Amino acid sequence: MLKLDEKIEFQPRGNDILTIGEILIDMISEEYSPADEPAVYHNYFGGSPANIAMNVKRLGIRSLVASAVGEDRLGTFLISHLRKTGIDPGLVQRVDSSTSMVVVAKSKGTPDPIFYRGADYQLQYTEELEKAVLDSKIVHFSCWPLSMAPARHTIEKVIEQARSQNILVCLDPNYHQMVWKKGAEGIEYVKSIIGMVDIIKPSEDDAERLFGKDTHENQIRKFLDLGAKLVILTIGKDGAIVSNGEETFRIKPLATDVIDTTGAGDAFWSGFYTALVKGFSVKEALELGSAASAYKLKFTGAVCSMPPLEQLKEMYGL
Repeated sequence: MLKLDEKIEFQPRGNDILTIGEILIDMISEEYSPADEPAVYHNYFGGSPANIAMNVKRLGIRSLVASAVGEDRLGTFLISHLRKTGIDPGLVQRVDSSTSMVVVAKSKGTPDPIFYRGADYQLQYTEELEKAVLDSKIVHFSCWPLSMAPARHTIEKVIEQARSQNILVCLDPNYHQMVWKKGAEGIEYVKSIIGMVDIIKPSEDDAERLFGKDTHENQIRKFLDLGAKLVILTIGKDGAIVSNGEETFRIKPLATDVIDTTGAGDAFWSGFYTALVKGFSVKEALELGSAASAYKLKFTGAVCSMPPLEQLKEMYGL
């Protein structure tokens, strides 16, 4: 169990956090247009694991990202972007498949993305990746690499190695049926993984996709019953509810100026992880995660130029 008022004692390791999963191209239309008319699209850097790696580096800790991209110009673009933002791309594998892509038409309502997956799920478990796992304090992944093999098997090995060395294992349970093959028992598989992780941060939508509609308290209990040690249920503008099974803590929202919600969840993870590594208690780290999310909401795009964590703490009076 992870006590809310206690710090997590990490063993000395060369890297603070390793994020594993997809980096891909977000192809977003320039203008609003009907589906039956041509549109102009622009490519942008995308992928939650890399967003977190870039955020925590700006907040003040060390990070690495492991992923797979194609031997094409889009893969080169993604690797170049990582280098420009100060992330070592040495764990980004180049594979003989096209770089994965999400196509999104600009919309005033809920976007309707189209997924084109090639390279992202080709991530292999290598000696270099194993070394990075064993040299990290935290390992983070989402449902994307769980959805298809061989990346699924890679994550399974990562979890096994991390647990054997008391490395903190964290899951973003962002299950989406559309990224799983038809007939795949995705929900049941994700549920089987939950008991192998320490910290899980579902949104209300994530919980509903996995368990159906229910109260916040019941949703949290379901994750705990499956074996998660700490559940952070984010509830939009109302903040988040956190429980370890014995203690429950409500995080008040800190956002006062909301420009764009894209990447707010990644920002929360980033502030939370950075604070844990820097020696804050779990409860303090949760509040700093909320602060990082509130800061990101003031900017357009998935990532922004985060200030150092100590400055963020002062800005929000924490």
